[in-house]
Amino acid sequence: MSASQRLSSPQAPASLEPVRPTLASLWAQVEQTKRECPRPSESAAAREASASELEEAREAGEIGFYARLLVQLTLPHSAVLGNEYERRNGDLVLSLLAPSRIGLPYGSLPRLLLAWVTAEAVRTKQRELVFGNTLASFMEQLDLIPTGGRWGSIPRLRQQMTRLFATTISVSNTGNANLTDLQTATVADRALIFWDPQRPSQAALWHSTVTLSERFFESITHRPVPIDMRALKALRRSPMALDFYVFLTHRMSYLRKPVPLPWELLKGQFGAEYGRLVDFRAQVRKAIRSVQAVYPQLDVRPATDALWLYPSPTHVPRINAHTRYA
Repeated sequence: MSASQRLSSPQAPASLEPVRPTLASLWAQVEQTKRECPRPSESAAAREASASELEEAREAGEIGFYARLLVQLTLPHSAVLGNEYERRNGDLVLSLLAPSRIGLPYGSLPRLLLAWVTAEAVRTKQRELVFGNTLASFMEQLDLIPTGGRWGSIPRLRQQMTRLFATTISVSNTGNANLTDLQTATVADRALIFWDPQRPSQAALWHSTVTLSERFFESITHRPVPIDMRALKALRRSPMALDFYVFLTHRMSYLRKPVPLPWELLKGQFGAEYGRLVDFRAQVRKAIRSVQAVYPQLDVRPATDALWLYPSPTHVPRINAHTRYA
């Protein structure tokens, strides 16, 4: 899609930019100050540890990327009623919409899928991504063991793939009462999955593929957040731990002084489906312990009124999005 084909901005007041941002650059407003902030000072030992971990991850082929958009605004942790879902982070509101007969994606599997999709889109620079000839080989990339039956990993993965690729994502900025700023992207234009769940190791006659929509492709490949896929796989049993891992390693890339994140705000961003704040806090404490087990440099301290973040090395230092594949 050429720039001229994209949605143009409605007439904006003279004090505002006349061109609407794309979905990929919607974060420019909230990240303007971040880019101006110097990196926090790190000890030589911390820098050496980060460099060592980066090299180990690169050698193991485990440097991955996560969509910046979905670091700040996350998917449901568990199944939700209906086919609409909303998350809020400050002035930004994420809305998910899925066909009612299919339902919304939730849990750890779509998060692992998003990490794979983002990394492949960055690597290939193509909207059409190939999952591979066999279901077993693809599941191995996600560190999943193929199992059948009603609650097996195979039917759950296929279900979450279908839900994710059928979802439409809308992001709106509510910070200006005089301007409506809404961007929408369907995750995929098309998904073709030919695997036989009864024979996961059997090669199909055709490759299973997904073709991302152009707008979604642009959004996930625009300054993606580098992650260590080994950490993501280790945390896969907890959607909340996955969310906090990618959020915190990203946040530490520009944090320069201690900052409190009030529990109420965090609940809107990460745990809208938790009824009581006390239950949400308990789950966050548990998730943070899991994250620190795979990311020991992380200095995060839960307090009564907020989650305190202290400057720490990122788990994977800032790198060019294509470093892994050089």
